[in-house]
Amino acid sequence: MNLFSRLYYELRKYWKAIRLYLVIAGPGLVVMVADNDAGGITTYAATGAKYGFNLIWFLLILIPVAYYVQEMTVRLGAVTKRGHAEAIFDGFGAFWGWFSLIDLMIVDWLTLVTEFIGMTSALSIFGVAPWITVAGVVTLMGIIVINGRYWTWEKIALLFCTLNLIYIPAAFMVHPSVSDILKDGLVPNFPGGFNGELFFILMANIGTTIAPWMLFFQQSAVVDKGMLEKDIPWGKFDTLVGSVFTVVVAVFIVILTGAVLKGVAVDDAAQAASLLMKSNHYVGTFMAIGLFDAGLLGAICISLASSWAFGEIFGWAHSLNQKIKEAPWFYITYFFTLITAGLVVLIPGAPLVLITLFVQVVAVTLLPAALVFLILLLNDKKHMGEYCNSLTENLIGGFIVIAIVILSTLYGVSVMFPNLFH
Repeated sequence: MNLFSRLYYELRKYWKAIRLYLVIAGPGLVVMVADNDAGGITTYAATGAKYGFNLIWFLLILIPVAYYVQEMTVRLGAVTKRGHAEAIFDGFGAFWGWFSLIDLMIVDWLTLVTEFIGMTSALSIFGVAPWITVAGVVTLMGIIVINGRYWTWEKIALLFCTLNLIYIPAAFMVHPSVSDILKDGLVPNFPGGFNGELFFILMANIGTTIAPWMLFFQQSAVVDKGMLEKDIPWGKFDTLVGSVFTVVVAVFIVILTGAVLKGVAVDDAAQAASLLMKSNHYVGTFMAIGLFDAGLLGAICISLASSWAFGEIFGWAHSLNQKIKEAPWFYITYFFTLITAGLVVLIPGAPLVLITLFVQVVAVTLLPAALVFLILLLNDKKHMGEYCNSLTENLIGGFIVIAIVILSTLYGVSVMFPNLFH
């Protein structure tokens, strides 16, 4: 009986822990999976088509990078009970607060445009007109936000997160060579040598794995969810799960396009889906469905990141737990950014592919400034107390900032002097 009693006790303890995680889970998982948005899918598809499996090792490095960046927002939000925009204004004053907010608004809106690009191009494969996609998405997102509370919204978002896994069976269906993946993908290498094209791809992959909007979104989500200091360990675990989840899916997308489309010029994920359909209709269909889901999930999160930030700065009511009458400007901002971004996609002749890749590079270029603010806020012992950054966390954060600055600089130099790295 003692054995069974002990077994029952252990199982009950683990089940209690799982139930507690399921309550806390959400912000970290959603923000990381949403980072595999339409622009991200295009970046990963182009990476696989251009370099095959050769840059998988680089994507794996981004797991700890993404985790260490995002877990800081969990601590900051749970301790200060303030969103990221409000924390910057309070910590550094109006000048730097507006600097960060303007950066966020520009990148968020441009990124939101790329989400609509991905969704319209994905459904165009199935014969759906772009204007129908835009109208349908705006309506759907409006219903999700207006008719629910934060918890309702989060559960719906998590449902879309599970659909992001569709790339994993798609990759298995093309029967990639495991030996080639291990040989080419896990050993660090720079295919083609150092050049502007490689720098661009590396920066785009960083920009789609860690973006400024993610900092604002996750911290505001932690506050809106009502997470407390005692929830920080679970919030960090949730972020770790999300970091692994997002990079694993990215790796499978690279494997998918690297196995079938290596050497083929791929400009966007929709084109990759169309090309994949020629060799396997179901794989191409999975790619298209995943692209639409990625765009929708990204749009759901990015539009909220902007609305939360505006509400924090102007002192408006800014919670999903409040109705339209209680937080009118929060919802006006939400729908304004959503509708205007969708309309850009409907402009005839708009350079949509260029916008998609350009946004990823812009995001990573602006990222160091956002990270510096974040690290400084986490070193404020007066407000953070025992949850302020340790020396190790500061060193890791500083290394990430320096690495991104160096990579951005090298890219700029390679553009101005294209023959320098040959």
